[in-house]
Amino acid sequence: MALALTFFIAAVIGWATTYPSESDAKNIRYVLWKNGLYGMNFDTATGTMIGDGRREKLVIGRTKAQLQEKFGYLSTPAGLSQYLRVCYQTSAWKDRDALFIRNSPWLVVFDGERAAELVLMKCC
Repeated sequence: MALALTFFIAAVIGWATTYPSESDAKNIRYVLWKNGLYGMNFDTATGTMIGDGRREKLVIGRTKAQLQEKFGYLSTPAGLSQYLRVCYQTSAWKDRDALFIRNSPWLVVFDGERAAELVLMKCC
């Protein structure tokens, strides 16, 4: 048992030192946050999502209430920066039921009660 615990602690320390940056999707804090095991700063988490190849799993299929619980709050385009408002207003999603995750460029498009699409909003 002591050997297993020692191995586990060494693995966690090794993981944390290999991926020390909070903006790295392989960072142990982000991985734990994704799985509901760590209370990561929500703004840091939304920034880290850019490098996460499986970020859709955090959003797709969830209700607005579930997303608010995961990310703290959702924003309407009117409550965001002018840049994101313009991006949204000129996008293919402008007439859809959609909200942004916090003040981030992540747009969640809803189909009925559930998130159907996650879009990183960028203007050309």
